[in-house]
Amino acid sequence: MTDKIRTVLGDISKEALGFTYSHEHLWCCPPPQQKDRDFELTNYEASLEELKTFKKIGGETLVDASTLDYGRDGNKLKKMAEESGVNVLGVTGFNKHIYFDDWVETESIDQIVVRLVHDIQVGMDGSDAKAGILKAGSWYNVIHPLEEKITRAVGRAQKITGAPVWLHTESGTQGIEMLDILEDEGVDLHLVAVGHSDRNADPYYHLNILERGAYIQFDGPGKVKYYPDNIRIDLIKNVLAHGYGHKLLISGDMGRQSYLHAYGGGPGFRYIKQKFIPRMLNERISQHAINQIFYTNPADWLAKF
Repeated sequence: MTDKIRTVLGDISKEALGFTYSHEHLWCCPPPQQKDRDFELTNYEASLEELKTFKKIGGETLVDASTLDYGRDGNKLKKMAEESGVNVLGVTGFNKHIYFDDWVETESIDQIVVRLVHDIQVGMDGSDAKAGILKAGSWYNVIHPLEEKITRAVGRAQKITGAPVWLHTESGTQGIEMLDILEDEGVDLHLVAVGHSDRNADPYYHLNILERGAYIQFDGPGKVKYYPDNIRIDLIKNVLAHGYGHKLLISGDMGRQSYLHAYGGGPGFRYIKQKFIPRMLNERISQHAINQIFYTNPADWLAKF
């Protein structure tokens, strides 16, 4: 392990990471069973424009969390990184069972592991753009048998590659149970981030995850349809008050056309940097804590190669 971070343009140092959004979407195309095509981000120029906006406001690194079952395209991510000047990280792994291809059921765990390791060590989607993160996901309040299968595959691929792991939790449920599976596969939970944790706005749940050694990620700022940002501010303060500021990641998960300015929606990539962070300061969250969340913590989590 050399404390390098694997981007689609090659490995970089922790010091080169800079201000980071740790879960977003630039290019994705969910399978047809997802009837809501608002999730489809396949306008290259619009996605690039949003990424350039991120760069313009001081963003330096962005994780595209699109997976094998979600229309990921390593070639597009590499091109966007080159044209924008942003460090872009790609992901290998899976979202949730409703999106899985048939081969997820027919292939063995070890065959799936080979696919994941190839994405990290060779390249994604026929490109030389390597994935820097492994991802597994589960369903709402239950882990489908195929989701357990891919989570075990992710765990085994992690042991081979050393890559960090990000977990999709449906509405913030099953985070603890997915950690149990990874731990059973021998994964060091300090390498794992449990995503969408703020969707389950339960401080007790968050502390249970943090006590296991994992990171938690809040990725709902600006999404008032779930609940207002004052709840997220309180959740952040709870994490900080219990001494876990070094294990918190925050991003926007702007994975809909209706969320991105370049697609005609909002709040877009500007929101956290220009509105949510100023609010954090106004709500007496220190600049030190903010720097830790957006600079130090992503670098510590991602630098595993």
